[in-house]
Amino acid sequence: MPNKPVSSPILRFNAELLKEDLPKARDNVSAVVLHGEHLWLGGDEGTFIDRMTRDARGNFGSHVRFDLFALNDQLKFKAPAKEEIDIEGLDVDGGYLWLIGSHSAKRKKFDPEKPAAKNIERLGTVEIEGNRFTLARVPLTANGEPAGSVGPLTAARLGPDENANGNLLTAALLEDPHLGRFVPRKGDDGLIHGISSKDNGFDVEGLAVSGNRVFLGLRGPVLRGWAMVIELRVSAGSDGLLTLDPIGQAGALYLKHFLDLNGLGVRELVIADSDLLILAGPSMDLDGPVFIYRWKDALGTTKESITGREGLTPVVTVPFGDGFDHAEGLTLAADAPLSVMVSYDTPQPLRVDGDDGSGVKVDVFEV
Repeated sequence: MPNKPVSSPILRFNAELLKEDLPKARDNVSAVVLHGEHLWLGGDEGTFIDRMTRDARGNFGSHVRFDLFALNDQLKFKAPAKEEIDIEGLDVDGGYLWLIGSHSAKRKKFDPEKPAAKNIERLGTVEIEGNRFTLARVPLTANGEPAGSVGPLTAARLGPDENANGNLLTAALLEDPHLGRFVPRKGDDGLIHGISSKDNGFDVEGLAVSGNRVFLGLRGPVLRGWAMVIELRVSAGSDGLLTLDPIGQAGALYLKHFLDLNGLGVRELVIADSDLLILAGPSMDLDGPVFIYRWKDALGTTKESITGREGLTPVVTVPFGDGFDHAEGLTLAADAPLSVMVSYDTPQPLRVDGDDGSGVKVDVFEV
């Protein structure tokens, strides 16, 4: 049975600001992070970051939206603003708001309004959008606004590879024996290689940051039931972009941590002291099950690791529905008692609040 939430705060979007985009923003919250009284939200549409502020009743409103392309002089996006970042993870650390795109290729969806021949063609079409290959940090002002620079802190994103195809992370992973064949890239033949996200392909959907340590949770691939977290060491490069420092054996730029999540992939990561809380769900286009696991002393791990079920404690069973309530966002909500907030993609109608549909309920669970 799913755990019962201790509360279900309402996130109130600015209907006047969003206009016809209100349902899209409300129903596609894929990442959240609570920092002080501000709740930051990322979605899998567009290039925007949203911020809400907690009110006296514990709900969140005063919604404002920031376009990350306003910081393009520093972030140096690879593609036009019309191409989405597909934000799948957020964190706040060291004065920075960190964000991660999915780093995935996407297969076109079945469209029930189109004829069979057209849908067969769509299911054979895989695309890569350059802005999805984004790992970036943006400094926050004292007023809680993203800026190009705040004192010594400067907005930056992880640099591209030599061919501007992907970024330094995907370039480093291309020869990896576990992940290389899944990583999306454009070949010299102009074709898309690798595996698209919803086909158990490479898909980043979790982010947790502690100093220069950056943990990325992979929704896919799940290999023979084993999920993965990639650990990086990130620093500022001389060209204004972020770079990867050696962390593994023989100068490797990443570490792999294998986790037995009972066949599930990672949907989000949160640091709790030296532990990692892992929101786990299906790697492919399925509804459930969904759990939050606690990986004890994850930050104490300094080399590649493999952790079986005995080292991963399920602490919350998250509700899900048939075609709705897909848990995607996770953030700490309180320290005592330790609790987390979960946000949902495609929320069920009962979660929608207000005559104009501008509100949506999330859940807070004690861990």
